Amino acid sequence: MKKTTIEISVIMGVYNPKNKEQLMAAVASIVNQTFQNWEMLLYDDGSESTYIPVIQEAANMDSRITLIRNPKNHGLAYGLNQCIQRAKGRYIARMDDDDISKPQRLEKMYEFLENHKEYQWVGSNSELINEHGVWGKDTVQEIPQKEDFLAYSPYIHPTVVFRKKILERLNGYKVADETRRCEDYELFMRLHEQGYRGYNLQESLLQYREDLDAYKKRKYCYRIQEMKVRYEGFKKLGILKPQTVPYVVRPLVSGLVSPKLIQYIRKRPGRNAYVPKPRTRQT
Repeated sequence: MKKTTIEISVIMGVYNPKNKEQLMAAVASIVNQTFQNWEMLLYDDGSESTYIPVIQEAANMDSRITLIRNPKNHGLAYGLNQCIQRAKGRYIARMDDDDISKPQRLEKMYEFLENHKEYQWVGSNSELINEHGVWGKDTVQEIPQKEDFLAYSPYIHPTVVFRKKILERLNGYKVADETRRCEDYELFMRLHEQGYRGYNLQESLLQYREDLDAYKKRKYCYRIQEMKVRYEGFKKLGILKPQTVPYVVRPLVSGLVSPKLIQYIRKRPGRNAYVPKPRTRQT
């Protein structure tokens, strides 16, 4: 029997998954993809012993899933880099442990990258979900330019599929305290700075889990870190100007806004409102 070629490596970090059903649904959404030439690297970032059986159960869902366990917590960026180093596919697909990929996500993104060599990664729009179902939508620019980084990241990280060689060329995600919880924002700005470009399919190929509690968990220290990432990224992109300073301090201001107001804004159509979700990671 001819061995199936792995084309896409799906990388997922997990740490103390408190909601087993969400983790299982996230992994199952990859298992049930119409595109079948994939592997999943499930990276356990030093979870407590209580959660290890749950993670193992998720890994046992399919023979194409490889569980990588680190006894010590190092953070998402470190874990994703470990996965990239071990990945066998030509493409790297991001996936979070509580989101849901729609069945044709990998197939459509694979076909796009195969037919559009001028783009180094592809993402998509997403539906916003919570325990009650779909409550909104994130719409991002089709072909983002450097100015599109001012408001938010113009790419929804867990929707994206990269060409692996590009991530290797830039040494993957930056592992540093200042990029914690906004490692994707820093990566995308660095990619654009180097002249690489991405594309967003204008359909929702992922259900992105976000609720009011997520906003409440965003500590102010992380907002300060994001402000620093914005400052450095904008400077390197050449968009740091007196009139763009308000965008640099935006994370601090948004920390004072009511979570319910933010959710109301994000329900409005045609709004680029992707904000990386907070993680339970603690060091």
